[in-house]
Amino acid sequence: MRAAGAAWLAARALGTARHVLRDRNADAVLGGGGYVSGPAGLAAISLGLPLVLTEADRHLGLANRLLASRAQRVCLAFPIAGRSDERYLVTGRPVPPAVLAADRGSARSRFGIDPADRCLLVFGGSQGARSINLAALEAFAAGAGDGGSVRDYHVLHLSGHRDHGEVEEALLAAGPPDRYTLLAYEPGLGDALAASDLVIARAGGSIFEIAAAGRPAILVPYPRASGRHQHANAAWMAEAGAAVVVEDSELCGGRLRGLAEGLLGDRERLAAMSAASASLARPDAAEAIARELLAAAADRSGRRGGQN
Repeated sequence: MRAAGAAWLAARALGTARHVLRDRNADAVLGGGGYVSGPAGLAAISLGLPLVLTEADRHLGLANRLLASRAQRVCLAFPIAGRSDERYLVTGRPVPPAVLAADRGSARSRFGIDPADRCLLVFGGSQGARSINLAALEAFAAGAGDGGSVRDYHVLHLSGHRDHGEVEEALLAAGPPDRYTLLAYEPGLGDALAASDLVIARAGGSIFEIAAAGRPAILVPYPRASGRHQHANAAWMAEAGAAVVVEDSELCGGRLRGLAEGLLGDRERLAAMSAASASLARPDAAEAIARELLAAAADRSGRRGGQN
């Protein structure tokens, strides 16, 4: 029943999308992947409009697989095996300008981080990642570690809204949170990345922001991500020497603290990982995709003008 309902909604969406494209006199359509781009892409094809697709993961999603053969250009975040003909272009994935423009000194002042301290950034997305939140508390809250050893670096922890109350309560219960800044949410990662020296995170789209900031990472792929794309994302960074990967099922406070402190204490390795991370960055991805879309629109306008 759900499948039948989805098919009916998709059919209605196709008609609605055709109406919108005609009403706005569109010259080209950009598809961002996901189920919403399917009907819009089909509408563009049915109207003879150039279609440019973007793929954020290391495999084409269902909508992009269905539309790719009819697209004028498919902009890939990563190289994808078997997708190397002239239709495909590796552009990287766009990142917010704030990530590229963030100032380290200003960011550290904003979060109350001493300029001389090393900083560990922990985050798991807007809603948070429960396993990372719990492991971070076990690893870095007051009294954590063998014999309650003192932590000599700052932790900036973005818990996400869902778990924030529980994380905050547990942090306070562990003792006065020295060198520990806990926030529920940041609207952007620019300042948080700029303030940090090492990142613990999932391996979704934020890996491009991590790379744009040139930060080394401990990545914990979400185990139920579609097509295991977070594992593929994490492997991409690990193969370049920019990240260490920990399976979610193997995550615990002791291991997390050991990895983090080992990396923070090895300045040479941390610098090498930072350089590797920066080498993966594609800061011009948004401009590259925009150029492809504008070229497609200009091509459409030129053909339409020639017909007139």
